[in-house]
Amino acid sequence: MLEFLSFITKEKYWALHSLIIRAILRRYGIKTGANFFIKGIPKLKIRGATKNIIIGDNVSILGDIDIRNRENGKLIIENGATIEQDCRFVSARDGAIIIGKKTVIGAFAVFNGGADIKIGNKCIFAVRTSINANDHLISRKSFIRDQGFVHAPVIIEDDCWFGTNVSIHKGVNIKEGSIIGANAVVTKDTDPYSINVGIPARKIGERS
Repeated sequence: MLEFLSFITKEKYWALHSLIIRAILRRYGIKTGANFFIKGIPKLKIRGATKNIIIGDNVSILGDIDIRNRENGKLIIENGATIEQDCRFVSARDGAIIIGKKTVIGAFAVFNGGADIKIGNKCIFAVRTSINANDHLISRKSFIRDQGFVHAPVIIEDDCWFGTNVSIHKGVNIKEGSIIGANAVVTKDTDPYSINVGIPARKIGERS
């Protein structure tokens, strides 16, 4: 239905839609900045404080988005960021997911917190990025599902580029200017301005 309204109004419908969604988010207590734009419906699964969700100015969301928090989990989308359709952000415990200024998150991304996930400015993520600031405990003594998690922050500095289907493990620091190739699994820190590919990801060169 929303796409039909967009079609018959030559996309002008989305301006009104965005104003309505922004007003609803604010009624929930979610801080939403100026020039907010959205082409979908936010799915809110909030079990923590709504004040911990902050959306800056000139943020664009190009489809549905799934936002979840628990305990004191925070989600901060900074000014000028773009989030494509069907992304999921889960912040929990005392962890914060921070998406930097003018960063672009491709469709179908899943960011699981529990510890901090901090993304710098002007990064680019292709589709289906997975970032996990947690991992399951795996003792033989009980079912994995019953054991809980171990947590460690993920830090991604400015000006990084990620190809399709990249997976980033807990505790990793991806340094400024890094490139991560498609289908890579990042399990350790990168060097600044390095080019990294493979499973697990390894350095194969540097940006010139």
